[in-house]
Amino acid sequence: MRVTVVMMTHNRRDELLRTLRHMTALPDAAPIIVADNASTDGTAEAVAAFQRNHPDADVALLRCGRNLGAIARNHAVAECDTDYVAFCDDDTRWQPGALTRAADLLDAHPGLASITGRCLVEPELAEDPITPELRHSPVPGPDWLPGPALFGVMAGLTTFRAEAFREVGGFSERMWLGGEEELLALDLAAHGWWMCWDPDIVIHHAPSRARDPRRRRQLGIRNTLWTLWLRRPVRSALRRTVDVLRSAPADTATAAAVAEAAASVGWVLRERCVVPDRVENGLRLLEHSQRHSTARRYVG
Repeated sequence: MRVTVVMMTHNRRDELLRTLRHMTALPDAAPIIVADNASTDGTAEAVAAFQRNHPDADVALLRCGRNLGAIARNHAVAECDTDYVAFCDDDTRWQPGALTRAADLLDAHPGLASITGRCLVEPELAEDPITPELRHSPVPGPDWLPGPALFGVMAGLTTFRAEAFREVGGFSERMWLGGEEELLALDLAAHGWWMCWDPDIVIHHAPSRARDPRRRRQLGIRNTLWTLWLRRPVRSALRRTVDVLRSAPADTATAAAVAEAAASVGWVLRERCVVPDRVENGLRLLEHSQRHSTARRYVG
């Protein structure tokens, strides 16, 4: 096999099992590592039962001792022995042929770090609101790139080259969860890797109701601010900070996000490493679409 699927979960047993049944029944099913973030709803026990009842399914269970957020994916990737790893959330389901196509594109393009697919939101199967930004990305890329060049990814829709993922250290422990992909993508670009979008890699998303939208918004704002301050030149970081805060509700969740971000300014300054000019130039081209994107409104 060329691809391992990493499925991160926390307290969503029923949704996870539905996704697990779908992913193991695919004609191009791949080995799966379920990274359970210390669920308390019987998730790990349910996966163990699935393994017993489906001995032919290649499913491994990684039990995390606490909720590690996105870092659980890092631990799962460390267990992978395939060239590529596809991240699959417990409420996303890759469609037949998607894993094969992603691996084929990565095989054909050694400079490609990741390939992100097209997300259709259930039940209507409408394209996710982020799709126009991906389809019409203004980031300039090399002629060999098999799709629009990206400087950002959505983890649950993306297959990564394991070598590239490990080279940049995977997801940041500081970010935990919520927009954690932004920093990873910028570090891949800074290291000379390319990312792109492919509309023929299709993933269905049935957004889970088992989430705390205000806390996720808070983490998303905090992590976006950290990423800006860690990787963008000062003027760009300040400009985009204003944009982000203008798009967010003036409420306690936003205030808490800013306070969390500001409280770690010492760490930010120590770890700050501005992206190369070619990456910064591409990021500036993205600002117009980001500023007017309905998918980037910090609501919830």
